Amino acid sequence: MKVPLLDLKLQYEKIEKEVEEAVKEVLRGGYYILGPNVEAFEEEVAQYCGTKYAVGVASGTDALRISLAALGIGKEDEVITAPFTFIATTEAITQVGAQPVFVDIDEDAFNINPEKIEEAIREKTKAIMPVHLYGQPAEMGPIMRIAKKYKLKVIEDVAQAMGAEYSFTQSLNSDRPLSSLENSTSRDSNSTKKAGSIGDVGCLSFFPTKNLGGCGDGGMIITDDEEIARTIRALRVHGRSSNNYFYSLAGYNSRLDELQAVILRVKLRYLDEWIKMRSKKASLYSQLLSSSSTPIKRPLSAPHGKHTYSLYTIRISKRDELKEYLQKKGIGTKIYYPLPLHLQKIYNNLGYRQGDLPVAEKASKEVLSLPIYPELGEDKVELVAREINNFFTAH
Repeated sequence: MKVPLLDLKLQYEKIEKEVEEAVKEVLRGGYYILGPNVEAFEEEVAQYCGTKYAVGVASGTDALRISLAALGIGKEDEVITAPFTFIATTEAITQVGAQPVFVDIDEDAFNINPEKIEEAIREKTKAIMPVHLYGQPAEMGPIMRIAKKYKLKVIEDVAQAMGAEYSFTQSLNSDRPLSSLENSTSRDSNSTKKAGSIGDVGCLSFFPTKNLGGCGDGGMIITDDEEIARTIRALRVHGRSSNNYFYSLAGYNSRLDELQAVILRVKLRYLDEWIKMRSKKASLYSQLLSSSSTPIKRPLSAPHGKHTYSLYTIRISKRDELKEYLQKKGIGTKIYYPLPLHLQKIYNNLGYRQGDLPVAEKASKEVLSLPIYPELGEDKVELVAREINNFFTAH
């Protein structure tokens, strides 16, 4: 029995009639760009995420890039972020003329380590861009307090974590040692918020493999700031300031189309159910891989957040051998990510060297993502876990 890393056909089979009827409705209507379904989807996402505004754009990468531009971040500015993420995070930073400054990640959660952020802040630092990697929310409590202290903007990269939640109460009560900064009071200290709704803006991706994935590219920016939302709406349509041919900004061509919007509207209704199904598979994996004879570090479900398990990623010193073994058994796996961004050739000019960010570098040699998606059968989860246990029995 083969087990693919992801099978999007199974999801489509369950919602086929709803999707096809919705698509036919758009085709019959003849309105394809920034129409009524985009507007409705924006309202639905804002309501789901708990923000006042949501603005659809062409991709998750564009969401990051346009957010940076809307916040006035550009040439010679610096943005602090993590090196253990997809390159879109830093690609957006450099494409607006700014420079990424890398901070090492947390050993257990893979997200940016807030205890390392302050030492990276310099005169040109204008923003922090935390990434909610694999579906695990970053520690937004201390990040927001640092941002407030130094008057920095916060752009949340939520590409892998739509639906994740962050609990300020649990963050304050966690076992992590609290610095004087973390002990400070916050107006959000007794609340739970969706990932993306905490910083100045949150950037969503609707790439097909995401928790909420379309049938192509798509993205969205969420915010509570009316002026930021207005600027983003102008930037996504060439900087247009009105419905006519008048322009106030140097903008982009980044519009979410009606077909993607209507498909995503159907899928949004199932998102919470799909996240619960992902969590159930993750729990089963963790249970089946808990043997003391299996030297695997299972994903952390941090007390400060609700993990959506966009990816189920284990850590193991014999990662490459295990990956090859599973491949021979017909089990799909993938490495997210094999080389941290600070060591990528494209960023040689930033001056980072091997050993500068040791936690991220070590993780890149040990992480392996296993098959996980809502429709994945428990029998297949059991098969994957059994083969992993068999590998370590033989090795």
